[in-house]
Amino acid sequence: MEENRICDRAKVLLIDNDEESACFIRKMSKRGQYKVYVADSGKSGMELSTGGCPDIVLLDIQLPDMDGMELIRWFRQWSNCPILVISRKAGYVDKVNALYAGADDYITKPFCGEELEARIYTALRRRIPRQQECCYEAEGLKIDFSRRQVTLEGAQIHFSPVEYRILECLALHSGAVVTYQMLLEKIWGPYMEYNSRILRVNMTNIRKKIEKMPMRPVYITTIPRVGYRMLESHG
Repeated sequence: MEENRICDRAKVLLIDNDEESACFIRKMSKRGQYKVYVADSGKSGMELSTGGCPDIVLLDIQLPDMDGMELIRWFRQWSNCPILVISRKAGYVDKVNALYAGADDYITKPFCGEELEARIYTALRRRIPRQQECCYEAEGLKIDFSRRQVTLEGAQIHFSPVEYRILECLALHSGAVVTYQMLLEKIWGPYMEYNSRILRVNMTNIRKKIEKMPMRPVYITTIPRVGYRMLESHG
């Protein structure tokens, strides 16, 4: 059935310090329809999103540690996963601002459970990409963004969540230079201080996995003191 194909094991990230919302979302998890992760602050939501690769984000724009609009914009810098705002703010200005910031939908609290589930289902259905938009391909390396799967000459390669996010970011901007700071902000968030070591360690691991065989192309070029450029996709 289409519903099972869309929702099976979909990962839902709730960023909200409202316990009532968290209890409702956890009930969805217990019914087995989704895998649910809950963060009670913007910072913890950032950490969970980079490690868990959510399929949809449910976000309250009233967070204890940061502006929810800023968090939406942060997601939109590196991710196209659907963002559904759930908030007690019912004014049209708040809704318009959230949508312009990058949210896909907006629902006010208190909400009907059936309506929320229907909106989640609809957002996930819309997320199914067209074939020509879902992958990177160059010189035997293929990255399937929809499945988060990387293969080299047909053999699957496994990456840690952070390594995959870095590789995905470079692949989505293939042919262009991605600066060190841009990578740090997109992977670890706008409050991440400059740390070249953490990037070098992850990049070394990535290169070992995709450029380990003799005569393999150089997929990622270092631009000294600037950033990295990934071989342009021909897919």
